[in-house]
Amino acid sequence: MEQLSAGGGGENAVEYFFKQGRIHSKDALEIIWYHAANKIAQMNEALESDAHMIEADIIFGSQGPIMAHSPATDNDNTLQNWLNEVLPSDKGIKLDFKSLSAVEPAMKMLVSMKRSLVRPVWINADILPGSNASSTALIAKEFLHTVTSYLPDVTLSLGWTTNMLGDQTQGYTWEMVKEMEHICQTLSQPVTFPVRAALLRSSWPQFRWLLQQSERYSLTVWTGRDDSYTLEDMLYIREDFDKSKIYYDLFEPKISALRQAAN
Repeated sequence: MEQLSAGGGGENAVEYFFKQGRIHSKDALEIIWYHAANKIAQMNEALESDAHMIEADIIFGSQGPIMAHSPATDNDNTLQNWLNEVLPSDKGIKLDFKSLSAVEPAMKMLVSMKRSLVRPVWINADILPGSNASSTALIAKEFLHTVTSYLPDVTLSLGWTTNMLGDQTQGYTWEMVKEMEHICQTLSQPVTFPVRAALLRSSWPQFRWLLQQSERYSLTVWTGRDDSYTLEDMLYIREDFDKSKIYYDLFEPKISALRQAAN
């Protein structure tokens, strides 16, 4: 099995864009995300945008890995086409896997294009059940073995499944966080933990502890479009930890408000 050499997709996103002069400080809040660049139209919009990082979802379809989020089963964009279009750009990439069967074919495609992986490359999956979760997590052992066998240097983005919140406010428990740390302590590559913004403040003691367990760890704060969270909660977390370790993949207008309030 061919492996990537050191640096193949393993560039730290904050360091990478700071050295390029595309962010002004080593503050992960400066990094701009384009979320769900799955269809060709959204992919093209992302490529023309100011985004530093482009995120897209992958399932296994009739044509192999395709760019779609379940429950969709088809789309106008395959992973091969997506990589052909995105990798010549200056964007970092985050690939969010929704089916285990898509992982190995996708890793083979990335390895075949390894000369283009001199950029941040994040490989994401929900590998553990989280708060209010009934959806199925990808099997952690199989997912991690496949990814690290092909791509030993990329950033792993490892999360917990969560569903629509409704009135549910329970955050991430100590049991959830410690189970994730047990899995990740044996890994050698950088790991970022995707955390739902609406649940983060109530779970901050757990995540502050988790971040302190390794210099390799960071958080990526994300949100559902209809989730409720406060600017004050985001500022509290930001001021309580290393600003290079907490990324914010949030919708407008809140992300702009957070950037303005943080200055």
